[in-house]
Amino acid sequence: MTLYETIFVRRSVRQYSQTPLDALALDEIQQYIDSAAQLSGQSAWFELVNADKLKGSTAPHAILAHGEETDIGMTNIGYVLCELDLALQSKGYGSIIMGMAKPLSPAPDYRILLAFGNTDVPPRAGESDFKRKPVLDVSNENNAIACTARLAPSAVNFQPWKLQFSPGKVTVQSAGRGIGRLMMGKVQKIDLGIILKTVEIALKHEGESITSIAPKGSGKGFSVEVMHGKQSD
Repeated sequence: MTLYETIFVRRSVRQYSQTPLDALALDEIQQYIDSAAQLSGQSAWFELVNADKLKGSTAPHAILAHGEETDIGMTNIGYVLCELDLALQSKGYGSIIMGMAKPLSPAPDYRILLAFGNTDVPPRAGESDFKRKPVLDVSNENNAIACTARLAPSAVNFQPWKLQFSPGKVTVQSAGRGIGRLMMGKVQKIDLGIILKTVEIALKHEGESITSIAPKGSGKGFSVEVMHGKQSD
């Protein structure tokens, strides 16, 4: 499956075979990590580890995300982990972005991890298998990009985001409220990166090229603008 196709069947997996992946499979996953694009100016790093380095995870492997604890730094981590999550599930592995699990000895710049491994848990049957807010609750337009992006995962399914469409631009912004904002804190910026990557994949599927991705504002006013235009033949 392509990354775009995987968006519609992806699920967060919590049950895994405890048999580790072989060296060839792990080498392929390391290649995914090494080739994953980051947002302009960002330099997070991602570490592939086995279960003996973790606590609170039932998966045999994980990708540890390290980076700056800034608005754009955390957004970048979510942006990269979304691509890796979809890549793993497109190959038949189970995976989940986990805030509760941690490495046994976390580095100061550790932020979150993506757990993964073989699983018997099937993918979703399709779009109807998701529990998500109506598209117009998260977007000012009901279009193909918004309908795809609303399927993105988020911490405890808060879906703390809003999409604003205007000609040649999609603005992705945090929209968490009340206790959700207080509980999630910086994790909301990771969620923002996840839906940002999903928007990018959906735009490309619709024949759009991405001309720039730029952060705007900070804190509660933080957003990311995605500029795009039709791909030339």
